Amino acid sequence: MRSAGRIGPLQGFLAGEVTRQASATVTVATGGQGFTDITEAVAAFVRESSIRAGVVSVFCRHTSASLTIQENADPDVRTDLMTALDGLAPRHGHYVHGMEGPDDMPAHIRTMLTDSGLTIPLRDGRLALGTWQGIYLIEHRDRGHRREIVLSVVGA
Repeated sequence: MRSAGRIGPLQGFLAGEVTRQASATVTVATGGQGFTDITEAVAAFVRESSIRAGVVSVFCRHTSASLTIQENADPDVRTDLMTALDGLAPRHGHYVHGMEGPDDMPAHIRTMLTDSGLTIPLRDGRLALGTWQGIYLIEHRDRGHRREIVLSVVGA
């Protein structure tokens, strides 16, 4: 049996009022199935808001595309993730729903397995992502689409 991990003390604790908010929408044109790095677009939105501490919400307004935070150093990770999604929701499975084409139902399943929304803390006016983390829009359909991403930030 594995031993349980240990939780350290709180570090960098801050408390204060929420005094500002901002929101915007960004449109991402995808080239078909795959990952699009949107980290810089989200970071630019945070900089524009001038909010130093708080949280940013990133929301995808679609059911056949999704969001994830993943490694941004080695592109092989994204290739392997697409392969894993192909195994979990094969493109040519025996699905009942097919009105929008054979790639639509697997896209819905893949979105259910990933996320339509993310919440990321802000520290010192920057996304509190780890060293190797990036924010990605995942297009699950075979052809490209225009995807709307709603951004909202609250804090001080």
